[in-house]
Parts: sequence; C-alpha cells; structure tokens
Amino acid sequence: MIDFWLWFSTGLTHILDLNGYDHILFVSLLVFCFKSIQFKQLFILISAFTIGHTITLALSTYNIVIIPQIQIELLISLSILITALINIININKEPKSNYYIFGLTALFGLIHGLGFSYLLKNMLGKEENIILPLLYFNLGLEVGQILIVSVIILLTMLLTKLLKQSFKSIKITISTFVALLSLYLVICRSLDLFN
Repeated sequence: MIDFWLWFSTGLTHILDLNGYDHILFVSLLVFCFKSIQFKQLFILISAFTIGHTITLALSTYNIVIIPQIQIELLISLSILITALINIININKEPKSNYYIFGLTALFGLIHGLGFSYLLKNMLGKEENIILPLLYFNLGLEVGQILIVSVIILLTMLLTKLLKQSFKSIKITISTFVALLSLYLVICRSLDLFN
C-alpha cells in the first residue's frame, strides 16, 4: 500500500504542480474542443490523451524511446499552441466535424508521456520491476487530469452564469490567451535549442 501511495501521489502531484503548467494548460484546453461541454466526447478525448501518454511513458521508462528533454519541452508547447488554435478555428463548427481531434489528442498524449517520463525514470533509478510503479504513477496522472477538467468545467459554468457570457465567448477568450502564452513558450524553447 505504501508503494501504491508513493507512486500514485507522485503522478497526481506531478500533473497538478504549477511548475508543470504546460500539462495543465493542455488538459484545460481539451474542455474547449467542442462547441459546448459534452461530457461523453470529453471523456473519450481525455481517454485518448491518457492512452497516448501511457504508451510513451512506458516506452521511455524502458529506454525504448529516448528523446532529449529540451526537444520534448518544445513539442509539448507546440501541442498546446496547436490545440488552442484548433479551438479558435473551430469556434463555429459542429462537434461531429471535429473527430480528427481524438487522433491528434492521442498523438499529443504520446509527446506529453515523454515529458512525464523524466521524473518517473529519475525516481525509479535501477529498480528492476517498474510495471506497478508505472501503473500507479499513471493512475495518479489520470486522477489529476480528471481534477483539472472538473475544475475547468466548474469555472466555465460559473463564468457563463456570472458574466452572462456564452460558452463560445469563454472558449475563445481562454483559447486565445493560452495560444499567446504557448506561442511565447514555443519561441523561448526554440531558442533554448541553440544555447
């Protein structure tokens, strides 16, 4: 039970850590991938992201896939920028025309999984059996994602009521802000490649 809590809490705190705000931004944007809050599609979208990051978290932890952290950080910021831009571009499209977003989210999950793996690999060291720590860590990440999505949904509902703004207005405002922030991150992380 101690091992479970150690790895679970590490995964949970890792995704909720404000120093890792890029993962929080990405998961938050998933709430706005549809024309309104659609819980079934959102659940499937979060699952696609989870499947993606689970695959590369395992591959990276087993040293099957190794990509320098600086490149992964750039790719993570690009995934945030692209998702924010898709939210802005698709502002008036019906949800049924956005099904490509599920595959793209799984692809971005692959990238984010590589980012998650650095902490996990450092903690594991030379430990032989990594299947259970990997599972527990991933469960912590999943619970963290659900918490982030729940908070964003509640805040969005609150903002639409208090500000008397539509979901569409909230979506465009938040997506635009995140797009600008992620563009800044892309520029900074691109420059870091040359330092």
